[in-house]
Amino acid sequence: MPATQLLIAVHGWLLSRQVWSPFAASWREHHPEVELWCPDLPGFGNAERPSGLLPNLSAYGRWLAEQAIDKAQGRPFMLMGHSLGGSVVLHAEAHLRQLNQPGLTGVVLLAAGGGIYQPRPFRRLRSFGRLILELRPDALGQLPAPIGELGPFRAERRAARGLLVNSTSRGAVRDLPGLVSDLGVESLWISGDQDQVMEPGYVRHLAAYSPAHDYRQIKGCGHLPMQQKPEILRDMLFSWVEDQSLARPRS
Repeated sequence: MPATQLLIAVHGWLLSRQVWSPFAASWREHHPEVELWCPDLPGFGNAERPSGLLPNLSAYGRWLAEQAIDKAQGRPFMLMGHSLGGSVVLHAEAHLRQLNQPGLTGVVLLAAGGGIYQPRPFRRLRSFGRLILELRPDALGQLPAPIGELGPFRAERRAARGLLVNSTSRGAVRDLPGLVSDLGVESLWISGDQDQVMEPGYVRHLAAYSPAHDYRQIKGCGHLPMQQKPEILRDMLFSWVEDQSLARPRS
């Protein structure tokens, strides 16, 4: 039987679709009725960035919205974003809502939070990110385990630096609460109780701006639930899909 729904999973900064591999294998085995698509964001993994695609959240959100419409082919679909991918998902939802585009049934924000601008921590984050880009042993290669298991750190320098700077700018951070409060679909927020990259408090803070949201936490999990707790993430996500009856697209 062909899949009647589509779930699109968007990776975070400097990662690729491969980071979803353990979760994807488990999901496809247990829920073939919901197709899972894990694209590489343009400029990351094996996907080239078109010259006209600016390296900022708004442009990447528009790209994701267009890709979702094309991939869904009229089926209902959900968007799930991890970390920076969560911000891309929020911008995609806003673009779909502006177009009055039907089909989107819900969004899932995984280890994605914030909405509070902190100049000093963000400066440190940008410096650390630039250092990672400089220290990659081979921009086209695979790092050794365990980091290499997350996928190739193939990232176009302009795309990686542009998204890092844009997502940590004062304007982008302060836009997040508004994007969340304007969500036109219900949202699920998931964090790991041991996440040191995006602490659960920041996820709960941003989720609280949504009038219709569900927050869940995975015990014994850090920043990468799709790698560390794929089965728990799978069950948590599917139970929410059933609870919210997300098979009905919004009108």
